[in-house]
Amino acid sequence: MRTLKGPGIFLAQFAADVAPFDTLGGIAGWAASLGFKGVQIPSWDARLFDLARAAESQAYCDEVRGTLAAHGLEVTELSTHLQGQLVAVHPAYDAAFDGFAPEAVRGRPRARQDWAVQQVTLAAKASRNLGLTAHATFSGALAWPFVYPWPQRPAGLIETAFAELAARWRPILNAFEEQGVDVCYEIHPGEDLHDGATFERFLEAVGDHPRCNILYDPSHFVLQALDHLAFIDIYHARIRAFHAKDAEFRPNGRVGIYGGYLPWVERAGRFRSLGDGQVDFKGVFSKLAQYDFKGWAVLEWECCLKHPEDGAREGAAFIRDHIIRVTDKAFDDFAAAGTDEAANRRLLGIG
Repeated sequence: MRTLKGPGIFLAQFAADVAPFDTLGGIAGWAASLGFKGVQIPSWDARLFDLARAAESQAYCDEVRGTLAAHGLEVTELSTHLQGQLVAVHPAYDAAFDGFAPEAVRGRPRARQDWAVQQVTLAAKASRNLGLTAHATFSGALAWPFVYPWPQRPAGLIETAFAELAARWRPILNAFEEQGVDVCYEIHPGEDLHDGATFERFLEAVGDHPRCNILYDPSHFVLQALDHLAFIDIYHARIRAFHAKDAEFRPNGRVGIYGGYLPWVERAGRFRSLGDGQVDFKGVFSKLAQYDFKGWAVLEWECCLKHPEDGAREGAAFIRDHIIRVTDKAFDDFAAAGTDEAANRRLLGIG
């Protein structure tokens, strides 16, 4: 077993146009002052990172690592959540997701998809140049509008959707294989990969590709009433990244899982700062230690109540206090009898 790394922090929700959140060096100093040891970098945010340059220039990547090292930080992963989303977009969401893409490809779904594929592929090279082994992203979605089967789904609709999703991602997965980096899909409502069953369907469609893996975020399972600890038991071999994010689900006589189109603060299921929700983090960290998870615990702050800077400060301490320093010896070693094979055979009556 190995001790999980952390605490890390996903910078996407904190980057801003004001200091210290508007430069990599500035936000790194802020994160380090709170006790974080690593940062997950949103690759689309030009205030913090230049993805195309990172894919082509080892010197630039060394500069990024040096900027972080000056504050005692490392890169945990790069993220292409927004670009990954655009690899597969159902037409119903075209206008909503156009804002994730540069103006030149807005209103042009195929050009937008090509741009997204290029971006995620660049992230494979950039990750390698940064010395990373895991990458965080979304799968995108073609079938999500049909998640609730009314009217009845036509036969073969879901199979066709996943075959197309796999066809779009397989070349990207191959590019990551060439760079020795895992693609970690955040299992997330709104994506075609939103629970264990859909991940299995996709994994089969890409031929059990070795680079097809999981970013585990238990908050999304709380909001689906899915057992977030059993998920680790089932899929631990594919979990290669971890967002530490909390959530609560308190259904009542008025709203449940679907939320009634209410704002986050009024929903039965809502994200909370670490320690304020219902995720069993003692169980989560225990299982990740048990299964020898080799990655980072990365805070993703999303809370409809608490100020983000308070959530970050408290989250750093929360993660630090939950990381289990794994043991290097058995607890009952003191009672070891020092037997050998001959003694074992005598104990079994087969000597």
